[in-house]
Amino acid sequence: MHHINPDHYLNVDGIRLWTAERSERAWASAYAGFEAALTARNGNATVYLVCGMQGAGKTTWVENRPDNDNEIYFDAALPAREHRMPLIQLARGNCKKLVSVWIDTPISMAKQRNKSRRADHVVPESSLVAVAERFEPPSTSEGFDTCFRITKL
Repeated sequence: MHHINPDHYLNVDGIRLWTAERSERAWASAYAGFEAALTARNGNATVYLVCGMQGAGKTTWVENRPDNDNEIYFDAALPAREHRMPLIQLARGNCKKLVSVWIDTPISMAKQRNKSRRADHVVPESSLVAVAERFEPPSTSEGFDTCFRITKL
């Protein structure tokens, strides 16, 4: 399994440091890692775009998946079609199956989980609310072969 999360690229000596500039570089690194993972699997991968608001349980869901080298997981909020489209365009034609997984968690639960995170992993509540308000459920009309909605985490 290959797990890509832009937040992983923000870690420095085990501490997550966020700035706008570092975030931009982290996303560029995540896209590059995604493209490299696709290339390495020669079109044989099943790709999962795992989306939902911060604190929804996306990373936990990915980490509990069985290990399979031909699966690529891109784990990020990806609230709107426009956020998912660059990844869909990279994956389409370079994987055998493209799946969206929406971790749909009540905002109250996401806020609670967010507050219980390590200090360097806490997301500003305004960011969490903005993602929740902007979220568009993934659809096969975007280019996914299958869309799953997970509601019990």
